Amino acid sequence: MTEENKQPLEETPETEAAPEVQPEGEKAAKGKKKKEKGGVTFTREQVEQMELAVKQLETTKDQFARLAAEYDNYRKRTAKEKETLYQDAKADTIKEFLAVYDNLERAAAAPGGEDDPHKKGLEMIFTQYKELLKKLGVAEIEAQGQPFDPERHAAVMHVDDENLGENEVAQVFQAGFLMGDRVIRHAVVQVAN
Repeated sequence: MTEENKQPLEETPETEAAPEVQPEGEKAAKGKKKKEKGGVTFTREQVEQMELAVKQLETTKDQFARLAAEYDNYRKRTAKEKETLYQDAKADTIKEFLAVYDNLERAAAAPGGEDDPHKKGLEMIFTQYKELLKKLGVAEIEAQGQPFDPERHAAVMHVDDENLGENEVAQVFQAGFLMGDRVIRHAVVQVAN
């Protein structure tokens, strides 16, 4: 043997030599440099600690992703609930004012002269009231002459009339209203045949 070959071997505290681990990503370049200069060796305990740290990191990432998704779902759910509460409050308020609509409708339909200033005033107020409901997104349910729809109409009377079709609304006693697709008040009607 020559002098060059007599260098002592590097020993680890463990009885078996630990496998050599190469760092990932940007650290890989640094690891290669160290390896080129003399190599890096890790003990089995160090490798196990690194593997445990990687598992903990993955668990933490998973928990974070779940928490972020849960928060996003919570945010969407509360926004929807808030909108629903607003629409419910709006519908309940409008429903209470529909009695005024009924009274204005009866007053405008009452007999009276065309020159009566009180009747003209009531008609103007009634028209203004209808416009206000329209701005709030409230529409009257078309009922007269329409087929009976239990989702929109409440039948209180039945009449036999050969001039009308089967389950056709013959008369409207009280107007019904929709806000969007939601029924605020069912139309009270008389159904034919």
